[in-house]
Amino acid sequence: MSEVILMTHVLFGVACLLTTVWVFVDVLNASPANQRRIRRLSVLAAGFMWLAFVVAGYWYAVDYQADKAIILKGPWPFAHNFFMETKEHLVIMLLLLVTYLPIAAASNLAANRDARRVVLTVAALIIGLALLMEGDGAMIAMGVKVGLLAR
Repeated sequence: MSEVILMTHVLFGVACLLTTVWVFVDVLNASPANQRRIRRLSVLAAGFMWLAFVVAGYWYAVDYQADKAIILKGPWPFAHNFFMETKEHLVIMLLLLVTYLPIAAASNLAANRDARRVVLTVAALIIGLALLMEGDGAMIAMGVKVGLLAR
């Protein structure tokens, strides 16, 4: 069951990433015709991220201690010491940005160039942090695998 929970976390994280990319592209071509879609997708991106966070919090509290022990005793302790610590701290920034995205997207993006710029910047930061989080997660998973193979 732990693997299902972990993959659900990844699924929601990737859904947030892809939805935010869609928002970014739509904002590049902002018009009255796509304003409603941008707003809905912004809310959806925030929802996906918050779901990923809740699922990850459950997994971290219930299942991660065993993986952490394997990582720390294995040849890649930095998988926890650096990559998990990085995820734990940067997730707060990601949550703040993705929560702000629908607020910023509520402006008339077709008419307001500055508002478009804000939404593009916030979306780009979300995309960058989400990609970093995916990479961190891969390093953590590899730390567990390398730790199990070293036994």
